[in-house]
Amino acid sequence: MSLPEGVRVRVLRLVYGDQRAAAELAARLTDRQAAGLDPLPTDPADLAPGLLHDYRREIRALPEDTRLLLLLAAADQYPVATHAFLRAVAAARLDTRPLEAAESAGIAHATAGGVGFRDAWTRIAAYETATPADRREAHRLLARVLHDDTELPRRSWHRGAAALGPSGRLAAELTAAADRARRAADPALAAALTERAAALGTDPREQSRLLARAAADAWHSGDADHARTLAARTHTDALTGVLALRTGQAGEAFDALVAGAALATESVQLLARATEAAIYTGDLRRCRDAVVAARRLGVRAPGVLPALAAAVDGRYEDARDLLEATAGRCGPGGDPSRLLHAGIAALMLGDHTRAATATVRAAAAARARGLTATVSQAMEFRAYADFWTGRPRAAEAAALDALRQSYATGQDNGACHLQAALAMFAALTGDGDLCRERAAAARSYAMAHGLGLPAALAQWALAFLDLGFGRYGAAAARLRALAAFGPGHGHRAVRHLATPHYVEAAVRAGDTRIARAAHADYDRWARAVRSPDDLALSARCRALLTPGAEALDHYRTALELHADGTRAFERARTELLFGSALRRLRRRAEARDRLHSAREAFDSFGAPHCAEAARAELRALGAPATPPRGTEPPTVRLTAQQLLVARMAAEGATNREIAARLALSPRTIDHHLRGVFTRLGIRSRIELVRLLSEVE
Repeated sequence: MSLPEGVRVRVLRLVYGDQRAAAELAARLTDRQAAGLDPLPTDPADLAPGLLHDYRREIRALPEDTRLLLLLAAADQYPVATHAFLRAVAAARLDTRPLEAAESAGIAHATAGGVGFRDAWTRIAAYETATPADRREAHRLLARVLHDDTELPRRSWHRGAAALGPSGRLAAELTAAADRARRAADPALAAALTERAAALGTDPREQSRLLARAAADAWHSGDADHARTLAARTHTDALTGVLALRTGQAGEAFDALVAGAALATESVQLLARATEAAIYTGDLRRCRDAVVAARRLGVRAPGVLPALAAAVDGRYEDARDLLEATAGRCGPGGDPSRLLHAGIAALMLGDHTRAATATVRAAAAARARGLTATVSQAMEFRAYADFWTGRPRAAEAAALDALRQSYATGQDNGACHLQAALAMFAALTGDGDLCRERAAAARSYAMAHGLGLPAALAQWALAFLDLGFGRYGAAAARLRALAAFGPGHGHRAVRHLATPHYVEAAVRAGDTRIARAAHADYDRWARAVRSPDDLALSARCRALLTPGAEALDHYRTALELHADGTRAFERARTELLFGSALRRLRRRAEARDRLHSAREAFDSFGAPHCAEAARAELRALGAPATPPRGTEPPTVRLTAQQLLVARMAAEGATNREIAARLALSPRTIDHHLRGVFTRLGIRSRIELVRLLSEVE
């Protein structure tokens, strides 16, 4: 069965990477599960019953005292690791020699910390094969030896696992232990404790509340399928909205989050999530609804929410002040959500250095708190800053890592956004096939889930690719279409960011009427936020819209402003356009300097198609183009994606293995390798290994 990438990654994660178990689970999925619409099963008995049956048979063939030792070891490790096996053995004065039978059978072996199982499924089988009474006894023994203050949550876990039936006292103990686990930044343990507390509780309303809390903890720990399964039993607006924000329809997420904010104590946090939902949909007018909801609840509107509402209303100066206040809250060690909003605000202000700082700190703060699901979200917005500042190779590697994490944690909406960002990186480096593949994947998913932000970003990537190769009419047409897309299909902020590219494409295609109107609004925003980069791009647009020699002063102004900004790639484009204008006006010396500077910058960014455009201008000028094949390493001829594929191939990975790691098709990997061989002038992987070893 062919599965979507997100489902395939989660299947492998659920079965601990076991290929036989993965094949068995894939064959058992419903159509909705296989499409990613319903959560995957998480109970081991439902994942791969055939595999588990075979492993249980192996365990049952062992002597009884061996099985009991393996049960104790398994209970110590699964599903909560407590590291108490050796103490339990000592306390009960158990003889460990029977473990030799397990070692002889290749099932388990003794380690310095206790017992090492052959694999995760063997450990599960050792636990599942035992009788309920033996399991309870193993948990009681482990609970008795956990005394340290830091071990109390795990002690409570074993006490709860050993319970015969409902117990309000144990449920309260487990709930308190879960609170300790949350404070210790261990949401996975908190989820297990809270779910067990719900199972032992006697009050249905309290059980529902605990299940909702367990679902939230599971989500934060990165266990999306279990979180969605638990959430389905609670019917809580707030929880439904949080999960839909990252896995479902973003518009529905917004509605659920605003509704949940009216009922929950954490209304500010839910309104912050509603803001993110509005950003993903592209329906920024919804921000007004959230501001009204905040006023109705008597709470301060969080993050970028009021700023977006002001920007939508055209109150750019008010929006700037609100964004500055939010972007300023990017100190280390802060709340991950606030840091994320600070990064988004900084991006809107054109402050990419502060945006990078805030998003990196958001990811670090999320890791420190065990909030796995938040880490990749922060990296989605970090990608914008990396793109503009001309670090495509490092940015692409970070985005690919975040993409894998998004798929693994069930955040397919975030993965879609990252696919669109990767399409932009491919456009920057001139890799047309990869750009189109990434953009198609992003747009297909985005349209089905109402995600205007990645849909618009993917469309912009395709237009940017056309612009880089001189297909000005096609680029202008794509960007005009982007301006017409409504919420769920486009995005006002992306349309605005793409304005300088639209002006360039439209002018080069001979259509300036709409370009002038688009530039007027862009210039008003640039003057309001006072971003050097935005002002520089506005000056570049003015130069493109100004005929003859009068344009040159605008280009000079643009370069002066770029000097105080961070958008290095756009500075190189400005130099290319300036050099071209100078050449046409026969100002040869200055044109040559500008074009050489642009060529060198594009070579350093790994954008060979843009560098070639600068060389073409130099050739038209009659100046040497200075190709980068002399003293520079040959890998400079590769795009960022080609270099990544080349390194993996040189390490011995097959095309299929590389495809799995990069979330691409084997056909695309084959295309990349053929491109690598062509650009490096080699014919085999052996030559590739030799060349890369010499260079690196």
